[in-house]
Amino acid sequence: MRSKLVVVLSLVAVMLAAIAPARAITYGQLDGNRHPNVGAMVAEWRAAGQKDLFCTGTLISPTVFVTAAHCTAYLEALGLEQIWVTFDSHFNAATATLYPGTLHTNPGYNQRQSDSGDIAVVVLDQPITHLTPARLPTAGLLDQLRAQNGLKDQTFTAVGYGALEATRSDGRPVNNTSVDRRFSTSRFNALNPGYIRLSQNNATGDSGTCYGDSGGPNFLGTSDVLAAITTTGDALCWATNVDYRLDTQSARTFLANYVTLP
Repeated sequence: MRSKLVVVLSLVAVMLAAIAPARAITYGQLDGNRHPNVGAMVAEWRAAGQKDLFCTGTLISPTVFVTAAHCTAYLEALGLEQIWVTFDSHFNAATATLYPGTLHTNPGYNQRQSDSGDIAVVVLDQPITHLTPARLPTAGLLDQLRAQNGLKDQTFTAVGYGALEATRSDGRPVNNTSVDRRFSTSRFNALNPGYIRLSQNNATGDSGTCYGDSGGPNFLGTSDVLAAITTTGDALCWATNVDYRLDTQSARTFLANYVTLP
C-alpha cells in the first residue's frame, strides 16, 4: 500500500520528487466492505478534468480524514485547491461518490527530521454519518505493548488503494496499479520513536503495502485501532512497510487540532 507517486507531469515530477513518496497492497486481498471507513483522496493531479486516486487515508471523525503529509504537500505544491475523498471499494471516476474537503498539512512536516511529522488531514465540507470512524490509539500505546510482550507476533492490517506486488515485464519487476481497496496482514519488525516497521516479506507469510497506499491505515491486529499510517518502504515493495505512528506526542499534538483524542 505504499504510495511512491507515479507522476506523468515530467517537469513537475523532477521538481517535486523529493516530497512525493507513496505506496499499494501487495500479496493482499480485495477488501470489499471490511474497512468501509478507509478511502482515498481524489484530485485532478494528472490533468485538468481527469479525476484520479491519490494516496489513501482513514475517516477518524465524521468530518476528518487522516492521511500522509507527503501526499497533501505534493498536491499543494501542484497548486491544487479542489480535493475530494471517496470510500468506494472500487474506484470509477465516472460513477464515484465524492466528498469535497480541504487539505491541512502538518506545519511541522520535514522529511529531514527523525520524526518527520508525516501526517495530514482532509477536513470534509459535510459530515459523513453512514460510516463509523476508526479509533485513534491512546498515547504511547505501541511503547506500552512493547514493554508488555515485545510486540512479539503482533500483527497489523494495512488497507489501501494502489500498486500490487511486482511482476516481471521484459525482465524487469513492475508494480501494476490498481483502483480497488485491498487489505494485507503484516507482522511486527521494529519500533522507533516516530515509526513502526512491519514485515511484508511474502516468503515468510506476510503481505504489505506499495505505491498508492501512502497515508493508509495500519490497524492493530484485526481491530479498528489506527496504530500508524503508511509512509514508505523498499522500492519494490517486497520487504518492509514503514509507518508513521499515531500514538506519539507529535502526532497527537497535530491531531488535537481536529479531533478529540482518546
